[in-house]
Amino acid sequence: MKNRVQALVGAQWGDEGKGRVVDVLARNVDVIVRYQGGANAGHTVIADGKKHVFHLLPSGMLYPNRVCIIGNGVVIDPAQLKSEVDDLSPPPSEIGSRLVISRGAHIVMPYHKKLDVLSEAARSKNSSPIGTTGRGIGPCYVDKFNRVGIRAEDLASPTVLERKLRLNLEEKNPILERVYGEAPADFDEIYATAVEWGEFIAPYLGDSTFEIDSAIRGGKGVLFEGAQGTLLDVDHGTYPFVTSSSCVSGGCCIGGALGPGRIDRVIGVVKAYCTRVGEGPFPTEDRGDIGERLRRSGAEYGATTGRPRRCGWLDLVALDYSVRVNGLDVIALTKLDVLSGLDEIKVCAAYRLGGDAAGATKIFPNSAEKLARAIPEYRTLPSWKEDISGCRRFDDLPRAARDYVGFIEESSSVKVGLIGVGPDREDTIVRDF
Repeated sequence: MKNRVQALVGAQWGDEGKGRVVDVLARNVDVIVRYQGGANAGHTVIADGKKHVFHLLPSGMLYPNRVCIIGNGVVIDPAQLKSEVDDLSPPPSEIGSRLVISRGAHIVMPYHKKLDVLSEAARSKNSSPIGTTGRGIGPCYVDKFNRVGIRAEDLASPTVLERKLRLNLEEKNPILERVYGEAPADFDEIYATAVEWGEFIAPYLGDSTFEIDSAIRGGKGVLFEGAQGTLLDVDHGTYPFVTSSSCVSGGCCIGGALGPGRIDRVIGVVKAYCTRVGEGPFPTEDRGDIGERLRRSGAEYGATTGRPRRCGWLDLVALDYSVRVNGLDVIALTKLDVLSGLDEIKVCAAYRLGGDAAGATKIFPNSAEKLARAIPEYRTLPSWKEDISGCRRFDDLPRAARDYVGFIEESSSVKVGLIGVGPDREDTIVRDF
């Protein structure tokens, strides 16, 4: 089968609509793997009029007979994971037969969340907040790379769990008390909770590397589902206003245990405009009527926190950067319908850096300091007034909408293979995908 192994990434600042694209692709694959991030991401799927928000479970869980894997690159909040499993309609026995959690995935502990919130509050006092969700993701990844983290397999081993938890609290409690003036974390309380987590998670534990390799060797279709977006990548994003994991396509090789030569196709999910949640530079942000209209029409509120998203025009300079660092083969364009009814549509085609007209560039500066000085140069394109939510073929779209898609393809040199024209899973135009 062509494109048996696919990696799907967000090509902007996250919230591009990856969940609904995974939902479409899941019809034709056998295995879906979430490979990085944690419960600070939310993938929303609307199926048959019902809204589903997945923070940790792969979006393919809505389809029966699909194996869904949470890879070693994910940091798991067990309470959130249990909530998502409980919310699914199939009985736990049926879910257990097709959900695999990597034994090597790290666990977000209560002290991670507390440290996350306290650290962000301290940064805010110094006027340098990051915009973290407070879900403990960053501190959990810190422990992972500091080699003191608690992994999923440890929850199922009370003796190992006890030893690791005591070691962690010996380090964390002095920080809570002396740096932040907070009460120390209680060992007995956390241990008892973690043992319960272990009882819940144990039936799902497995060797994700073996499962993925076996699927590929068996000729099955495997889809790697990324969270957040390229411009939030810890290495390639607008540092320090980034997440704590590798959101780019290469991240699936580490967080999903996959050799890079086995990836057949990389799909970049691109919103027809741009949004960003949290702090950090955003060159095309519109703080006026257009930004508010996009927010209202696109229901741009965070799936994880409910925070209103910052909104603005599509940024082709940033998209070109994403094409390069991910090696995008095809674009899935979402929320094209949100642009319907505008008087005109603007697209950022270049930046002027520091206000100098001679400094116009099409090269994206992933330095936050440089990007904050970028002034967008816009191209104005014709708009369309028609409601396109009922379109199911590309030729059904108004001419101006087709031209908009064509402009993106020409500028990025990447084919747009899928177009979202509404919130439901059926509101989709599939071209050569």
